[in-house]
Amino acid sequence: MRTLVLGGDGFCGWPSALHLSAHGHEVTIVDNFSRRRIDDELGARSLTPIRSLDERVQAWHDATGRDIGFAELDLAHDYDDLVDLLSTVRPDAVVHFAEQRAAPYSMKSPAHKRYTVDNNLGGTHNLLAALVQVGLDAHLVHLGTMGVYGYESVPVDLPEGYLTVRYPDRDGHEHTRDILYPTQPGSVYHLTKSLDQLLFQFYARNDGLRITDLHQGIVWGTQTDETVLDDRLINRFDYDGDYGTVLNRFLVQAAVGYPLTVHGSGGQTRAFINIRDTVRCIRLAVESGAEVSGRVRVMNQVTESHRISELADLVAQTLGATVDHLPNPRAEADTNDLSARNDQLLGLGLEPTKLAAGLLTESSDIARKYSDRIDHTLIPCTSYWNDRRRAEGTRP
Repeated sequence: MRTLVLGGDGFCGWPSALHLSAHGHEVTIVDNFSRRRIDDELGARSLTPIRSLDERVQAWHDATGRDIGFAELDLAHDYDDLVDLLSTVRPDAVVHFAEQRAAPYSMKSPAHKRYTVDNNLGGTHNLLAALVQVGLDAHLVHLGTMGVYGYESVPVDLPEGYLTVRYPDRDGHEHTRDILYPTQPGSVYHLTKSLDQLLFQFYARNDGLRITDLHQGIVWGTQTDETVLDDRLINRFDYDGDYGTVLNRFLVQAAVGYPLTVHGSGGQTRAFINIRDTVRCIRLAVESGAEVSGRVRVMNQVTESHRISELADLVAQTLGATVDHLPNPRAEADTNDLSARNDQLLGLGLEPTKLAAGLLTESSDIARKYSDRIDHTLIPCTSYWNDRRRAEGTRP
């Protein structure tokens, strides 16, 4: 299949592009390198030394003999170039990672909020409009987030996107319909993913676009079967307070003797998935595009749920770290329960990679190997959700 991977230079996009290529897809990466520029803005860098995309693509060819194409464009602003690319490549599938992906970054300031909305919603809508304009029957696979559901304690396994509701009409007759599960975004980033859903619903209904929306949990781990083939293929490993995902941050902190930063009580429950499963899920979704027609297919891309405090204790016990509770910069409940269904991906053949000490050690070894690249001043989270949280977090 001819497959475009939008945002293919990023943390999830790069290993997904390699995995698709390894399984016979004709892959073209589309990126504008915004994530690398954000590194410069934040004065941060990946724990792992990532090469230029040209070097990465060459290394993949050297290791496997396979070629990956590349087009540089800004999805949110280079609409004509996007139309030309779609018309030229005529992909069978488009995988959409090209969004600003960090909740803390989206809450840093009004400018960061505006950028996240402009980039994420502008890019998604441009893509949908361009697919219609070109007349492509390409299957769109979008990486969403479990965060669109919110983090309330509801005694039910979160369904995959839709909720069946019953209601009476004015004559007292009962009707049943499926609606999108009511969203409760916890940040501007999550808000854009919630609004993406409405764009997808409209274009699927109005123009017949085939769309799969993957609600992904928090990703942990760094390497996949493909990225370990050559040091030049190594994936990103973010540990800073804006882009580092919680478990990866804990692993880095443990590796350098920094207390594990648990915000608030640590009673927040989150859904997780290993990066190796992320790439498998992307491929399974892409390759099952023939099953998608009519309404948007929503799948929960998660394998397990854990409380943050329990994760911290596991890492501390496994790697000999200490735990430090800090004020929570997020406007959220101190504790919640969370469980989600993932029947569809399991039905497509996913065999989940569960949290295990061996994989923790693998990631910890990477952290130790590159520990000289860690800037301890970047570890704390300094993005606050509102003025009250900022006051609590900066109080001496």
